[in-house]
Amino acid sequence: MPIDIQPAPKQDVGVYMPYYQGNKRKALPYAIGLYKRGNLEGERRIEGGESIAFLATWNVSMLPADLTQCRMQFDGDADLTYEITMATFEFVDFLIDVVTAMRLKRSPDFSKTFYRKLLRVDE
Repeated sequence: MPIDIQPAPKQDVGVYMPYYQGNKRKALPYAIGLYKRGNLEGERRIEGGESIAFLATWNVSMLPADLTQCRMQFDGDADLTYEITMATFEFVDFLIDVVTAMRLKRSPDFSKTFYRKLLRVDE
């Protein structure tokens, strides 16, 4: 499931730089490029089972402190739809994880931390 992600222009990336350190900065232009697309199709890997397809969609706002609302639908089933709202810089941080995994030739997927937040496991 290869995805061609174009890096965001330097002026878009510069606004986000203060929020990230080290290696995350290397993936930042691609994470913002993915963010600007407003959607991601991927697969959630399930230990000991088959992967579940998902479609994530979100509103796009270029200011890091603005809120981004993300909606995820699993397996094309409306009953398996979840929503989460967070600061854009926090959501882009999760997209950095997605981009990093994709560079390692993995299917697009969010981190366990993202899913814990989405499903409100820690609340």
